[in-house]
Amino acid sequence: SSPPRDHNEQLDSVPGLPDTCAFLQPPAAAAAAATSMSGPDVETPSTIQICQIMQPDDANVAGNVHGGTILKMIEEAGAIIGTRHCNSQNGERCVAALARVQCTDFLSPMCIGEVANVSTEITYTSKHSVEVQVNVFSENIFTGTKKLTNKATLWYVPLSLKNVDKVLKVPPVVYSRQEQEEEGRKRYKDQKLERMETKWRNGDIVQPVLNPEPNTVSYSQSSLIHLVGPSDCTLHGFVHGGVTMKLMDKIAGIVAARHCKTNIITASMDTINFHDKIRKVTFTSNKSMEIKVLVDADPIEDSSQKRYWAASAFFTYVSLSQEGRSLPVPHLVPETEDKKKRFEEGKGRYLQMKAKQQGRAEPQP
Repeated sequence: SSPPRDHNEQLDSVPGLPDTCAFLQPPAAAAAAATSMSGPDVETPSTIQICQIMQPDDANVAGNVHGGTILKMIEEAGAIIGTRHCNSQNGERCVAALARVQCTDFLSPMCIGEVANVSTEITYTSKHSVEVQVNVFSENIFTGTKKLTNKATLWYVPLSLKNVDKVLKVPPVVYSRQEQEEEGRKRYKDQKLERMETKWRNGDIVQPVLNPEPNTVSYSQSSLIHLVGPSDCTLHGFVHGGVTMKLMDKIAGIVAARHCKTNIITASMDTINFHDKIRKVTFTSNKSMEIKVLVDADPIEDSSQKRYWAASAFFTYVSLSQEGRSLPVPHLVPETEDKKKRFEEGKGRYLQMKAKQQGRAEPQP
């Protein structure tokens, strides 16, 4: 059967629009209040910084901050700067909705008591989208030591508060160099091409297996149901993209811990496209494992709306000892031909990612 039609299909007719964004209908009162606001008369800054001290609730039992906690902060910072920029000119009020997250690596773990400094910058704008670059640093406030922990690229689209199906134009950003615009245009075209290549890739429904063997795909597969509440949404009623990413990291972490039975931390996250469902381990190397996470949304209050695809991504985790050293990952056992195929696909992604990391590590001329 064909996939259910969702809000994202209504945005596909807009030229140059990054892939999908999941949202809720904003309250009429919030939309009316935001619409009555007059736009700023001065240019808004293209960079912002936010910081937050990491608490025990933000970390696992070993004291490592959850990758989802950091991803949520990254998205919130991106949404702030994106919404500010899109409302920097007089006109119809809008909110920047997360449409796509590029691959991001977790370069260094963050611990309880450290301060997360999130720095965001608008680096490119197309007619209907905004590219935001984000850097995250961990700061030890006792020693002053800072470490780069994350770098990420996010794409947002401005959705009208009067009509959430309407995508507005993005005010152009001012570039300090002509090369910046040309480089940004190339990144925009590359992500658009990749989005179109993966747009109709379907997820599969994994049936539970009774008494599965250890280290098999079925042994570690998990599901998580979350009821969206007011705290998960923006003031305008949109579900935070960061909330979805935090849930995705949470379920992926459960799968990784089930497979290794050790302390695990997020090592990287592949590009997120908002469209799919389910979660499972797909590939393991000697020291890492790849978990595919697929999410769907079920509007339980409106029986006329069907379940629709929300997001999908590949998370990579590593296994750690109590001393924080890397441990070998148990070899994954694919039970079926389909799972063997997915294992080989995961191996290909692992080798590509490893080659990119080695390329970035080489000294630049």
